[in-house]
Amino acid sequence: MSPSTPRLRRALLDLTAVLAALLCALTPLPAAADGPAGWTARPAGSGADRDARPHVYLEGTPGAALQDRIAVTNTGRALLTVRLRGDGRAGAWIGFAADTVTVPARTRAEVPLALTVPPDAVPGDASGEVVADDGDEEVRVRVRVRIGGPTLAALTVEDVGISGGTIRYALVNRGNATLEPRLAVRADGMFGTLLDRPERPLPLELAPGRRVERTEPWPDAPALDAVTVRLRVTAAGGARDEAAASATYVPVAPAVAGGLLLLGGLALLGSGAYRRRRRRRGDPEPPGAEPPGAESADDRQPTTETRPLVNEGPLVKAGSLVKAGSRVTTGPLAETGAES
Repeated sequence: MSPSTPRLRRALLDLTAVLAALLCALTPLPAAADGPAGWTARPAGSGADRDARPHVYLEGTPGAALQDRIAVTNTGRALLTVRLRGDGRAGAWIGFAADTVTVPARTRAEVPLALTVPPDAVPGDASGEVVADDGDEEVRVRVRVRIGGPTLAALTVEDVGISGGTIRYALVNRGNATLEPRLAVRADGMFGTLLDRPERPLPLELAPGRRVERTEPWPDAPALDAVTVRLRVTAAGGARDEAAASATYVPVAPAVAGGLLLLGGLALLGSGAYRRRRRRRGDPEPPGAEPPGAESADDRQPTTETRPLVNEGPLVKAGSLVKAGSRVTTGPLAETGAES
């Protein structure tokens, strides 16, 4: 074995290491899907769960100081400067070891943070975010804090309304625990069930005290029916509530035609009843109110029947030419006042 063989082998190994290093330096790292191209921000981890945490989760009692870290990874080839800040209720409780961090190319930096729970904090869940901003884009990392003490899960569904093919409602977290609601929908009409959607999880996380307004599509709503819609919401911890609303579906064109027919019928009935009441009382018909085919006073012929008019009183009645004790026979010209 030649003395130069070990030296040659060592040189080959050194060359392989250099080439591997150069290859790694020239290969771009893939950008994470949850941040801008070139850098990411997420909860720091270690070992196998290095990037497994979806958000920062901390537990403590009122007044406790809790610690964690945010990892900023620069996958680009230029220097990166990122500014950190807290947002939301729990975000306001966060302080960073450095508000601004500069990360070299292809480098990962971890920034310690401290979250101090206020001494008067109500037991339950609080949420917020850590915001990393490079001046052009920002990445938000969720923060959840569980504050020790008794918790209450309470959820209400409110302001249920129906408009065409849309059901509207609002969800309100009335407790002190973060809730992930589930919703069931049922609609009943005059002839049976029209809609029956089983309970399913909603894509939202409802923080304590938060109210959200949502809609439920109903593309096959009826065209003609009286409907009652019932919503049922549930969540972990025994939270549960129900609410309902009613609506009447009527086609627009038939409704207008039907309304006109109804008004016309009522008008005819009212006119006939009015004429009958006047006849019973003996009142004269107003001009133009005679029923079809009836003769008017002007069309009737004068009668030729004679009848005696007798003034049996001792005096002449005012406005009359018939003397007391006189007797006259009247006909068509009896109103001339001829003296007997």
